[in-house]
Amino acid sequence: MSINQSGISRDTQIFDLIQKEHNRQLHGIELIASENFVSPQVMEAAGSILTNKYAEGLPGKRYYGGCEVVDEVEQIAIDRLKALFNLTWANVQPHSGAQANMAVFLACLNPGDKILGFNLSHGGHLSHGSPVNISGKYFQPFFYGVEKETGLIDWDKVEATAAAEKPRLIICGASAYSRDWDYARLRNIADKVGAILLADISHPAGLIAKGLLNDPFDHCHIVTTTTHKTLRGTRGGVIMMRNDFENPFGITTAKGKVRTMSSLLDSGVFPGTQGGPLEHIIAAKAVAFGEALTDDFTNYAVQVQKNAKVMADAFVNKGYKVISNGTDNHLALIDLRPKGITGKLAENTLIQADITVNKNMVPFDEATAMTTSGMRVGTAAMTTRGLKENDFERVVGLVDKVLTNHDNEAVIKSVKSEINEWMKDFPLFQN
Repeated sequence: MSINQSGISRDTQIFDLIQKEHNRQLHGIELIASENFVSPQVMEAAGSILTNKYAEGLPGKRYYGGCEVVDEVEQIAIDRLKALFNLTWANVQPHSGAQANMAVFLACLNPGDKILGFNLSHGGHLSHGSPVNISGKYFQPFFYGVEKETGLIDWDKVEATAAAEKPRLIICGASAYSRDWDYARLRNIADKVGAILLADISHPAGLIAKGLLNDPFDHCHIVTTTTHKTLRGTRGGVIMMRNDFENPFGITTAKGKVRTMSSLLDSGVFPGTQGGPLEHIIAAKAVAFGEALTDDFTNYAVQVQKNAKVMADAFVNKGYKVISNGTDNHLALIDLRPKGITGKLAENTLIQADITVNKNMVPFDEATAMTTSGMRVGTAAMTTRGLKENDFERVVGLVDKVLTNHDNEAVIKSVKSEINEWMKDFPLFQN
């Protein structure tokens, strides 16, 4: 094993695996809806020397010295995010979307308070009240879901549940729901029961930023998102508000002044749920937000949405059941029961052909979470690589060929070879 100039051995075991993962991403088709490919400059920032700096606190208000440079970096990230979504306030420090949500819960709730979220088994998210998550353990969760016949949310039923339970916080947003959200109706419901309305837009954030889906910011009190899905940034989270407001709980400062919601949310992040922010990741977020402000990103987001509609239609034409019969955003949830296969079988078989999907529960699923009756697919990552509508029709054809012949090793091997050769036309990681 060679020794570098600092006298530290090169960790070939790890770096060989990193190269192996590089090759996996390069040669295959990535359909996981929560994944994307960042630009070289986002990767460069994420792996930068900023990882060495500890910076508890906010720009200009740190608990450590030597933060002059990272203060500028973090402020740029904040300013770019505010410009992207037309905000008055944002916190870019959450390490993930779940961390962002947890900070909101800490700022807005007391242990045992009622929350109303979208059912995980219908396409919701773990951090919206699931009993295995801290959101379901520390707070009292209630849920709304989709209709069995349509796969759509019935807003009248959401209002009825809210009226009956009177939650302190209502959460909208999902990880596997392909339709747009009626934020105005939800705000009306929240106002009637005296609840704060939180939108978690982690999946469609990039489409919302470009005006391709309904805008939650004028209706929802607080909005959270991850930065690594349709925003095409590094992995992380943020908390945002278009309009700050005095907290409705009467919480005051030491001098008796009513604290703003932004103040409570800042405290919910640090010291409430996190210590020092990851300034190298915040730098990568800043780069990604800068990219998202460009016309090129607008064209990208439009293509993501076009590709998703074509993909969903192609699955329907192949005889698959698409929940809600289509999509408004970047993803589709496929019920595989009409095909007689499970999500687990689909995921494991497709990976042999270098097609990556994730098994996913479908509404009213009778299978376990580790088996599932469905799979979730999305277009964000492969649109980044340059695939267009006709390419996604071909992708669906290859997926169908593998699943139809899931017990035929020769067919699966031939599809893998076809994909590996095809992907040479869509290179990644170019400077």
